[in-house]
Amino acid sequence: MSTLLDRFLRYVRIDTQADDRSATYPSSPGQLVLGKMLRDELLALGLADARQDEHGIVLATIPGNVPGAPTIAFNSHVDTNPENSGKNVAPQVIRNYPGGDIVLPKDPSKVIRVAENPELTAVIGKTVITTDGTTLLGADDKAGVAVIMEAARILTENPSIPHGPVKVVFTCDEEIGKGVLYLEPAMIGAEVAYTLDGMASGEIESETFSADAAKVTITGVNIHPSIAKGRMTNAVRLAGMFLDRLPKRTMSPETTAEREGFLHPLTIEGGAGEVTIGFLLRDFDTAQLAVQAEILREIGRQVEREYPQAKVRVDVRKQYRNMRDGIAKDPRAVKCAEAATRRAGLEPKFKIIRGGTDGAMLTEKGLPTPNLSTGEHNPHSPLEWTCLEEMEAAVRVVLELVQVWAGK
Repeated sequence: MSTLLDRFLRYVRIDTQADDRSATYPSSPGQLVLGKMLRDELLALGLADARQDEHGIVLATIPGNVPGAPTIAFNSHVDTNPENSGKNVAPQVIRNYPGGDIVLPKDPSKVIRVAENPELTAVIGKTVITTDGTTLLGADDKAGVAVIMEAARILTENPSIPHGPVKVVFTCDEEIGKGVLYLEPAMIGAEVAYTLDGMASGEIESETFSADAAKVTITGVNIHPSIAKGRMTNAVRLAGMFLDRLPKRTMSPETTAEREGFLHPLTIEGGAGEVTIGFLLRDFDTAQLAVQAEILREIGRQVEREYPQAKVRVDVRKQYRNMRDGIAKDPRAVKCAEAATRRAGLEPKFKIIRGGTDGAMLTEKGLPTPNLSTGEHNPHSPLEWTCLEEMEAAVRVVLELVQVWAGK
């Protein structure tokens, strides 16, 4: 596990925070830096076709040693979430975790509490890795990157392990919904793929939210406040009115769980003349996304009726779709993952994802891609943590999975 830990610590120290305001791809230069590092490490393992393309995507092939075995792929993303800093990450490694709450050293006001993280009780005595409290950790998804790289090392150094061709794929900007913008299944050349981008240990996920993004633009009438009486229509006040009319006790992330969808105001920008509000629309039933969009449009119509000088525009952009139907077209993807998880000494746990992965988009493009655990906890937060032994278990699952697909 020492090489796995070393890899993870090296990767998280590279700032790869995605930037959803950027017009470039990838959206931040650190993603190219980490991608180049991964390409060089893959080349050093002897994978002669390892490359980083013009979009920063890293691809490589581990040649198979079982004639006729199908080609499978493993994918993780190098970027981290844009909502919390990924700069100057200083991981805290707690060996032989004794249990109890974990105070983060650079910001003692941030505490990973057992009451809020009951899964900590399952990792007592193991190695826990946290942030220092000032940044996120980046286990989402550098834990997955480290797991795939460590599995690649073991496969190349141990040719006695039977497997077919294995494709390694590292993508950029997954956190802002652009992970496979420049990636097509034909570029991978596999029958199925697996994202390593999941929580805890032993989990198999083959269903995600369907997702759209909406932008509500509220245009008012701005004029100098000294002469504004009867003439100004303040877009900031109208934005407050708009938000106040959203469902309050349903359809929000903080009031939903399991298969319940939500309508989530995420960003707000502007001034008295114009305000834009960014929304996430999420539901496991794709048809419900149109219902959510209509709620926004109806609130907009209400605002316009009450303030005729105002204009409210709702623009909706497709993001990704529930991968359930696509994965159902090749049941082997989940069945083999279940068998590999058991062979790795874990009890499979079938979960749904209240979010999305590159796998959702690859599945929609025709490549069935379930998601597997890598030991992520509290992603997108300074309270993020991971467990080295859970990452190591994910390596075992990958190694068993390539053998299952090879019929061994």
